[in-house]
Amino acid sequence: MEVGQKIKRLRVKNGLTQEELAERTDLSKGYISQIERDLSSPSLETLFDLLEVLGCSPKEFFDEDVFQKVVYTEEDRTIHVDEERRYRTEWLIPESNEKDMEPIVLKFSKNGEFKRYEPSRSETFVYVLSGHIALKLGNRTYFAKAGETLYYVASDSHQLVNDYDGESECLVVATHSYL
Repeated sequence: MEVGQKIKRLRVKNGLTQEELAERTDLSKGYISQIERDLSSPSLETLFDLLEVLGCSPKEFFDEDVFQKVVYTEEDRTIHVDEERRYRTEWLIPESNEKDMEPIVLKFSKNGEFKRYEPSRSETFVYVLSGHIALKLGNRTYFAKAGETLYYVASDSHQLVNDYDGESECLVVATHSYL
């Protein structure tokens, strides 16, 4: 096991510099650097202090069986059809509600419209795969056609609608806002 590399991954994941981690653990930046490069081995007490600051339990740190799913297939997807509003949502990642981003494929029938959302700090990326999509964002409306992208912070109420005389489809990736 490479303790130093695991410490570095946790530090980076937490958005800390070596200097910030050193300040929070009363260690020197140089010593943090040596630990991360596996040039020095921390005592158990120092390691546990580092893990506490990095928000990781010793069990999680030493568990070699940590599994990260990377490839998702069609069998992993969940589909919801809203007949009344004339759209189909396909969640590409099953546990996306637990992640920072939520990627979906949104398919509209003619005159279809997605539900309206209240303002949030969520950032949203929409890539139009086919047809035309209109974004109602506050009092303004923006239009994008196949091959074009919409990107916005959802600071106003917002809604995606089909702006095409037929079907439209888009890839939507929204961040979860934590207000």
